[in-house]
Amino acid sequence: MEDASDQLNPALLKELVTMKMPFGKYEHTVICNLPVSYLEWFNRKGFPKGKLGTLLATMYEIKLNGLDELLRPLKG
Repeated sequence: MEDASDQLNPALLKELVTMKMPFGKYEHTVICNLPVSYLEWFNRKGFPKGKLGTLLATMYEIKLNGLDELLRPLKG
């Protein structure tokens, strides 16, 4: 996972509410709307490499710590 400064990047946070999952059971689901169980599965199995993995890991941490409300203003 990237360091905390990357995770808190406003552009990265905006992508969490706009980018859709490109594959799998939840294909076409916006990343911020993925169920926590799916993110937990990735956490156990390993997040994908690259930007998608960073986004999924960041979303996992947000949900794990109950910080979903931080994304509400960005969903606009």
